[in-house]
Amino acid sequence: MEEMRHDFQSTEEYVASEELLASVNVAIALEKPLLIKGEPGTGKTMLARAIAQSLGKKLIIWNIKSTTKAQDGLYMYDTIQRLYDGQFGEEGVDDIARYIKLGKLGEAFEEDEQVILLIDEIDKADLEFPNDLLWELDQMEFYIHETKRTVKAKHRPIVIITSNAEKELPDAFLRRCIFHYIDFPDENLMSEIVKVHYPDIEENLLKNAMDVFYWIRSIRDIRKKPSTSELIDWLNALQRNGIDPDSLREKLPFVGVVVKKDEDLETVRHYV
Repeated sequence: MEEMRHDFQSTEEYVASEELLASVNVAIALEKPLLIKGEPGTGKTMLARAIAQSLGKKLIIWNIKSTTKAQDGLYMYDTIQRLYDGQFGEEGVDDIARYIKLGKLGEAFEEDEQVILLIDEIDKADLEFPNDLLWELDQMEFYIHETKRTVKAKHRPIVIITSNAEKELPDAFLRRCIFHYIDFPDENLMSEIVKVHYPDIEENLLKNAMDVFYWIRSIRDIRKKPSTSELIDWLNALQRNGIDPDSLREKLPFVGVVVKKDEDLETVRHYV
């Protein structure tokens, strides 16, 4: 059996676990979408940027909203603009192709080189949205009815899909994906992540801040657990203001950088 190539590696700005690296490279090798789940702040969206940087490829981002339809990612026929141009006698109004605008999936298909396509927060759309993309993601093509043109991918994009697990995704969709759940970083990995941002951080400050950070996350009644980005912001505030690392647990300086809900703040102070 031929050994699989591991092309994606952690970058200077993104530290990935060995399990995540393996999942990305399996998805690339098998030419399947990679579905990434994990709690907010675990770097799901940043992963696509890191893959693009690591592989030297263009990143196309399709941000999904509650109103997004699968058709939005394929193309849009701008009938309003065509009607407007017709009223004012613009030339070329009979050329329907002028009024076809490709969506993010269409853009990825038309690129002359392979790109990374991020479908971000797919679970924000309605339940039918993932199933409506099955054909396009399987066959890497779609048909434009207005111009009778089939858009085929020049190069199969590397598709990264993120989900915050707000809704269950259809089984038929899940079967076509490689799945990876990003666990919240343990203290060793978190230390590596922090040092990407602050390579010269004082060790005692890092240790004490992480002790407090993971203690807050461990409190059962906390509704919004602080994320990696909030730890990084907190460390920035602590460093800028010269806070004594040994007083963090007792004084909780700038705790509002880490804890963002009133009831969580009361809970933390109750346990101090």
